[in-house]
Amino acid sequence: MTQAIQQPVEAQPFWLEEYEAALTALDAGKDNWARTSNAERLQILQHIKDNLLSVAEGWAETAARKKMIPEGSPLVGEEWTSGPYAVMSACNGYMQTFAELERKSYLDHLKTRELATGQTAVRVVPHSIWDRLLLSGVNAEIWMQKGVNRGNLAKHTAVEYDVPTVKRKGKVALVLGAGNINAITPLDVFHKVFNENQVVILKMNPVNDYLTDYLKAALKPLIDRNALRIVKGDGVAGAWLTEHPIVEELHITGAGATHDAIVWGPGAEGIKNKEAGTPKNTKRFTSELGAVCPTIIVPGPWSRADLRFQAENVATQKLHNSGFNCVACQVLITPKTWNKTKTFMANLKSVMASSTRLAYYPGAEDRIATFADHADSTEEVARGAAPACVINPMQDDDYFKTNEVFAPAMSTHAMDDPDPETYLVNAIQWANENLYGTLGGNIIIHPRTIRKIGKKRFEEIIAEFRYGTIAINAWTGLGFLMTPCPWGAFPGHTLEDVQSGIGTVHNTFMFENVERTVVSAPFRPFPRGLLSLQFTLLPRPPWFITNRKQDKVGKLLTRFQYKPGWLKLPRIFLNALLG
Repeated sequence: MTQAIQQPVEAQPFWLEEYEAALTALDAGKDNWARTSNAERLQILQHIKDNLLSVAEGWAETAARKKMIPEGSPLVGEEWTSGPYAVMSACNGYMQTFAELERKSYLDHLKTRELATGQTAVRVVPHSIWDRLLLSGVNAEIWMQKGVNRGNLAKHTAVEYDVPTVKRKGKVALVLGAGNINAITPLDVFHKVFNENQVVILKMNPVNDYLTDYLKAALKPLIDRNALRIVKGDGVAGAWLTEHPIVEELHITGAGATHDAIVWGPGAEGIKNKEAGTPKNTKRFTSELGAVCPTIIVPGPWSRADLRFQAENVATQKLHNSGFNCVACQVLITPKTWNKTKTFMANLKSVMASSTRLAYYPGAEDRIATFADHADSTEEVARGAAPACVINPMQDDDYFKTNEVFAPAMSTHAMDDPDPETYLVNAIQWANENLYGTLGGNIIIHPRTIRKIGKKRFEEIIAEFRYGTIAINAWTGLGFLMTPCPWGAFPGHTLEDVQSGIGTVHNTFMFENVERTVVSAPFRPFPRGLLSLQFTLLPRPPWFITNRKQDKVGKLLTRFQYKPGWLKLPRIFLNALLG
């Protein structure tokens, strides 16, 4: 008798059983989560804060080690502020909202004003006495889309909670985690579970899946209520999840190429589908996908100290997190004939040279080499054992206008400056028309120059700057850290032309129909700012790469966010001043 030939059985992926169990539990629990009371959500957030405090130090130290930051370096502070601190701050923001959500009475405490454009702006920072002390001189406004005003603001806020509790229906969402800034992933989860009443399967990015155990511990109250599951996996595993029938919505912080591969399909299939307008995946898909972000230097009566301080600001915009930020400065726009441009650039290169942090993110060397290969000429700023920061004086080359470099490299673009107002208008127009994406744009300008232009006219000018977050004398990364601020692209992108993405995250006051966030910070630090009548107590900001005490400040601020108190302020202020 002939024996049948045994065909090899293809082994199932190791993650398949875990993923199926996670999706099943989430699907079963989604309506219960959507109907969870505000009081219970307050308890959940407090439990998250308790858990987060217990793992915060391990989280920050592990992240610093994985990112090749030397032990004891002040740069460990980056992992505190862009990790546990931001998440703790978000918990507090949501707790403020849920405490007064029933009648949306928290809106009564937010100042509004009418902009020069006729739109309504809502000030979200400062919101408390603690904001005024710890973020002295920092302001953040949310500019609403046209048609939203003080009278109807409540109708454009927390709209998911307008549905009666017993009638709410949940959804299962997939969040694809980012690998660079460690607060991104939990904050994306928060937006889904709290702003949108959805449950989440979070697939960690392999670059930072070392955070998995910390996040499982911190977010255990959500896991216990079947509102969250956290899993590891590669790109194949992520693709499997995007197509699973239980997954109803998607969110990604990452690359546009990944987004398009999910929506349209990979390679030639994706190109064909996109041309035909037939997406492979039709689920609702929100995203934050980076950009070629500009920083505009406006000429004015800057002192030597101003030139140095703002060089530290721009160097931070480029080299924070070793350059691996979706909102890093990609193109520095400078005035051609300003007699201080040369000194500013010399200061900038000096600060960059002092930043010897290693490039930890996979593929950095190849991206830097590709960037340099496309340039007619480059200047390399040596940084010891770290890769040199490559600066490209941009010619009329579309490559640098359309390709974000996720590495320590940047372009410069010089523009005519007949007067500050004309220069600023032209620089904004050039950025809008030439640079890919709309995530964040920065403007550095002397207060006296703003007064000369006129406050109303300045507001009209920046209203033309089409970015989801605009920073005046600050970095748009500050808008990311301040979680009341919506974070995402300027509205209007589509699946066919997604650029910096669709939708926003963070936004602890739960506003809808947001146009942008505008963040401003003091032009000069304390105490030097007092000499120019800037009444602010903010010294060198703790997010600056040059801050010598940011590790201490980051830890102290995180503990302060856990439980604010007057007795904690002296140590924070002392270390801030020494920074």
